[in-house]
Amino acid sequence: MERMESAARADHPAGGPDRDATRLYARLLAEPGRPAADLGLGWDEPRLAAATAELRALGLLQPTAAAGADGTGTAGHAAVSVDTAVRQLLLDADNQVTALVEALGRARDSVDRLHTGYLPVQHRRPGGAALELVRGADRIAALLEDAARGARTRALSLRPGQDLSGPALAGKLARERLALDRGAALRSVYPAAALRRPAVLAHVRELTGAGARIRVAHSLPLRLIVVDARLAVLPAPGDLSDEVSEDGPDAAAPRVRGRAEAAVVVREPALVALVAELFEYFWSAASTPPELHPGAAGRTDRHDVVLRLLAAGLTDAAIARKLEVSERTVRRLVAELTADLGAESRFQAGVHAARLGRI
Repeated sequence: MERMESAARADHPAGGPDRDATRLYARLLAEPGRPAADLGLGWDEPRLAAATAELRALGLLQPTAAAGADGTGTAGHAAVSVDTAVRQLLLDADNQVTALVEALGRARDSVDRLHTGYLPVQHRRPGGAALELVRGADRIAALLEDAARGARTRALSLRPGQDLSGPALAGKLARERLALDRGAALRSVYPAAALRRPAVLAHVRELTGAGARIRVAHSLPLRLIVVDARLAVLPAPGDLSDEVSEDGPDAAAPRVRGRAEAAVVVREPALVALVAELFEYFWSAASTPPELHPGAAGRTDRHDVVLRLLAAGLTDAAIARKLEVSERTVRRLVAELTADLGAESRFQAGVHAARLGRI
C-alpha cells in the first residue's frame, strides 16, 4: 500500500483534484470498503469531497456500508476496476443513444402527422375552397418571400403594374435570388416600357446575371406568379385593372393605375397548372429585350434611325444615301440590329422592334 501511495505522490507531487483522486483511488484499492475519512490521508472535508466526486464522475467508486468498531454501520466506498467503469460508461452512452433514436422516431412521426393531417388544413380555406384571399401589401410581400424560399423547380411571373421604387425593386431582387439560389428556374415577362427606366433595367440585368431568363412584351393583362406546381398568385378581382400602358413611343416611363392590396392564392394543382399555361402563352409571344443582348450597351442613335428607315421600306442604298454612309456600313448596322433583337431576318427584326415599341 505504501509503495502504491508513494508512486501516486511521485507522479503528482503538487496535489490537485486529479492527483488527489488518483491517491484516493490507490488507497481504496488497498483497503476496499473503508470510509474515505478513515484512510489517514489527513485531508480536510472539501478536499476529500472533491477527490471523491472526481472518482464518482468516472465511475470508479461504488458505495458500501462498513461496520465500525461499535458495530454500527458507516458509509464507505469500494474502488471499481477501470474495466468495469469503462463498460458502465459505454453502456450508459449506448442507453442515451437509444433514447435519442427513439425520440427522433417520435419526432418524425409527429412531423408526418403535421404534414398529412394539418398542413392541408392550413392550405385551404374553411369550406374546402382551394383559393385564399390575402389582403395588405405587407402580407402579400411575406407570402411571396415564403414562396421564393420554398421554390424547388421553377418560379414564373408576369410583371405589369409593379411598384418600381428602389426599395420595392430591391425586395423583388432579394426574393428572386432566394429562388435562384435554391436551383429553381426563374422566368419573368416585363412590359417593354418598364425597361426604359434605368433602375428597372439595372434590376433586370442583375437578375439575368444571376441566372434568370427575362423577356418583354408590349402589354400584359394581369400580374401572376407560379411557384413549382403547388402555388399560384393572382390579383384579387378589384386589382385586375392594374396594368402598364404606354403613352406613345416617346414615353419616358410607364403609367401605373392603382396598386395591388389583395391577392388570390391558388393551391389546387389543376388550377396552378392552368395559370402556368397562361404564363407560357405570354412567354412564347414575348421576346428577349435587346438591352440584354451582348453588345447592347454599344447601340447608338444611328441604329434606331436605321431601324425606322427599314420600317419605312427604304433599301440599303437609300438608307446609305440618306445617312451619307456606305452600303457596307448600312449592312453592318442592320446585322447588329438583327442580332440585338434576337431575330433571324430583317422581317422578324421589324416584328420584334414593333412589339418592343421601338418603331
